[in-house]
Amino acid sequence: MVTARIPKLFWSSVVLDSKPLLLETEFPPIVRRRLSTVQVNLGYRCNQSCVHCHVDAGPKRHEEMTAQTMEQVLDFVARSGAGTLDITGGAPELNAVFRPLVERARGLGMHVMDRCNLTILEEPGQADLAAFLADHRVEIIASLPCYLEDNVDGQRGKGVFDGSVRGLKRLNALGYGADDADATGLLLNLVYNPVDAVLPPPQCALEADYKRELAERYGIRFNRLLTLANMPIRRFGGWLLSTGRFNEYMRLLKDAHRDENLDAVMCRDLISIDWQGYVYDCDFNQMLGLPVGSAGDERRHISELTDADGLTGAGIRVGEHCFGCTAGQGSSCGGALS
Repeated sequence: MVTARIPKLFWSSVVLDSKPLLLETEFPPIVRRRLSTVQVNLGYRCNQSCVHCHVDAGPKRHEEMTAQTMEQVLDFVARSGAGTLDITGGAPELNAVFRPLVERARGLGMHVMDRCNLTILEEPGQADLAAFLADHRVEIIASLPCYLEDNVDGQRGKGVFDGSVRGLKRLNALGYGADDADATGLLLNLVYNPVDAVLPPPQCALEADYKRELAERYGIRFNRLLTLANMPIRRFGGWLLSTGRFNEYMRLLKDAHRDENLDAVMCRDLISIDWQGYVYDCDFNQMLGLPVGSAGDERRHISELTDADGLTGAGIRVGEHCFGCTAGQGSSCGGALS
């Protein structure tokens, strides 16, 4: 059972920037394989303001993808050969292009994933969102950093846990999370983030705890639990610096680095596209403003990429934050690596 201590976390804007401390690194060089996943960030507006958020998203952010940029993304996706579209934010569902993007990508035969914070299902204008996701067989990756109310509300805000439980029950009622989800397409996976500057516990054991506790307490079912390490960037990086724990956390990540995780890091077969259409090796590099290519290269727009083959074999921009993906069992958008 998870009974982690909840640290005193701050909810104001980040005033300390960890980026200058992350650029010089001895992280091993890695290169791209063939592209399989296109991850698209529709903007940083969100109905929550979570302390661990590496995007620094929240209700006061206004960056949002336009319909023109969505068309450029779809043009690239159609010729890229990638099979998966991974949609994120902020709360991506708040963007007007979210639903047309889902519909068009499904029309192309792509597997679509929505990184959903669950409480968005209760926002004004989103009453039919759960049904829309089910109708289009969208895999839901839902944030739930603990199965205990105090831990979730301490990390994400008061009332978030109760709203998340209601959202999960609504999704279950539509068929999400059932044992046959691989066949129906109604996959419901949860995401765990630590509530402190520590590594996630073993994913398999924690998944068993989640399934037991959520079933016994609330009658909730889901398919998989994905454990993600907190990245020392943006809001969480600012908290580490403000509390004097940045160096301690970086030592933890480096001491736990495992070379065998390098083969499975997500950036090897994924690109990240920001709300303006610029291309990055991963969502974390996007937040640090480190575009694809070598240091000093100009940003590349998705409209400039003729196909995905030009990315295969290219070097990936790395920094100190990359140790967050290779520490211990590893961490990626798909959970633990080993």
